[in-house]
Amino acid sequence: QVQLVESGGGLVQPGGSRRLSCAASGSMFSINRMAWYRQAPGKQRELVASITSSGSTNYRDSVKGRFTISRVNAKNTVYLQMNSLKPEDTAAYYCNAEVVVGSGSRIGYWGQGTQVTVSS
Repeated sequence: QVQLVESGGGLVQPGGSRRLSCAASGSMFSINRMAWYRQAPGKQRELVASITSSGSTNYRDSVKGRFTISRVNAKNTVYLQMNSLKPEDTAAYYCNAEVVVGSGSRIGYWGQGTQVTVSS
């Protein structure tokens, strides 16, 4: 079993910054893609940013230039640095990881979510 534990959420003023972290632990061979999603009340969950094991990144248009995703493979950890935050960034942020287990199977796991509220 693999667990993803997120941290770093909280209340931040518009224009401020926040860094989210997500650490994976448990029985796994390796981690392929890691990503951050978010879900605002009444809306569908949406992809914010993703990063492959080799470091290739992808961002949704609304966060390009403001958010940066990174990872430390040796720590099985992914980060999301969020700058110039806007009220519309308010949401629960979820970590997602595609884990390769010993059999070679790929399994997707989700974290429990961490709330980010952007408000003055």
